[in-house]
Amino acid sequence: MSDPVSSILNLGPAFEQACARAGIHSAQGLRELGPDAAYTKLLQSGSRPHFIGYYVLVMGLQGRPWNDCKGEEKKALRKRFDAIKASVSTAPEMQIIADLDAIGVRVSAADLKPE
Repeated sequence: MSDPVSSILNLGPAFEQACARAGIHSAQGLRELGPDAAYTKLLQSGSRPHFIGYYVLVMGLQGRPWNDCKGEEKKALRKRFDAIKASVSTAPEMQIIADLDAIGVRVSAADLKPE
């Protein structure tokens, strides 16, 4: 059996749920993708971009505490984050899902399609 995403340092149940929505179901799968590809998948699945969430992921995959990210390293990660964010176009229906997730309401994509 694979280890859960939340077994990675810094990553908890909420991050694990976001990963599941993005099709990432194990710590091994997350490690294989790497932080940039995994974060891209998170954004494509409707997660809202947040720099702290990105660098927490990067630090966790390196086995480092989240608050270890400082100075030039943090500036470099910000550039990577901005590039990832700019590369992902969020379709309006995905933004609606992300907004509903943010307030604790979840709908399926089928609920958003006109009949």
